Amino acid sequence: MIVIPEEFARTTIAREGDPGAEWIAGLPALVADVADAWGCTPDGDVLHGGVGVIVPVRRDGTPPAVLKVSFPHPGNDHEADAFVAWGGRGAVALYERDAERYAMLLERVSPVTLAEAVDGDEVVAVAARLGRRLAVPAPDGLPRLSDRAGEWEDELRRDAAELAHALPRAVLDAALATVRELGREQPGTLVHGDLHGRNILRAGREPWLAVDPKGYVGDPAYDAGALMKSRAYALAVAGPGAHDLSDAVHRIVDVFADAAELERERVRRWAQLHAVQAAFWARRHGFRVARGGPELEWITALADRLAESLTERPGGRSVR
Repeated sequence: MIVIPEEFARTTIAREGDPGAEWIAGLPALVADVADAWGCTPDGDVLHGGVGVIVPVRRDGTPPAVLKVSFPHPGNDHEADAFVAWGGRGAVALYERDAERYAMLLERVSPVTLAEAVDGDEVVAVAARLGRRLAVPAPDGLPRLSDRAGEWEDELRRDAAELAHALPRAVLDAALATVRELGREQPGTLVHGDLHGRNILRAGREPWLAVDPKGYVGDPAYDAGALMKSRAYALAVAGPGAHDLSDAVHRIVDVFADAAELERERVRRWAQLHAVQAAFWARRHGFRVARGGPELEWITALADRLAESLTERPGGRSVR
């Protein structure tokens, strides 16, 4: 049986409590059962992401693969559906799935991420071009982002009223306007839902392939939000000042919109909404990388700066 990485076990239990502990306890046997059912043999060290383990395996008649088993959660329900719709075009190929046990047999690619391998505009351009390829007509049964617009609006208003924050009113109004004007009616396009540099891996049959999709139906420009947050974090860690960050995030919007062949204003507005939501989420829940203390305070301040930088007054000036 496999050995569960200690960090993965610890963070899963901290996040999920007793259900997480129970799932971790049974995970080695679960992986063994699925591997046996699919005729797979372990072929390397166990890796992990935020919500699942990845076990390199081999199987006669199948290219080198990985067995991925995720914690049962609604956010993981439609990952395999997205892979089926893409059929290996721009994303790793799906060989087997067990929806009940949240298990998949996937194409094996390099663990090297886009965020690790390249920097600057290339990260944004590669992700945007990949997002454009993934924006195919969505199959039936996937969650529609438009159905969440009412929930988004309620959450924004509740968070603004209940949480201590210093976001200017114009920033919140811009996010609410995006929900009303872009969120309620969206195209029937499959979008990744969490497309950032760590969810794009170096591959062999294509230079880069996407992993870990949410499998949403909606506006392809929505995917700019996750990428923007991850790039802003990387830029801030590198040490730019507030003015530099504002210039940089608008550069990201420009590059993403051009490479993805999307309207710049839609890209900016979705990214701004993501940033506002992140600013409130940080205050209410924290993040996996920081649940409290100075690091969370720093990330929260960064989310505020990002939201303000992406909010444009009439004439194109940022709210600062």
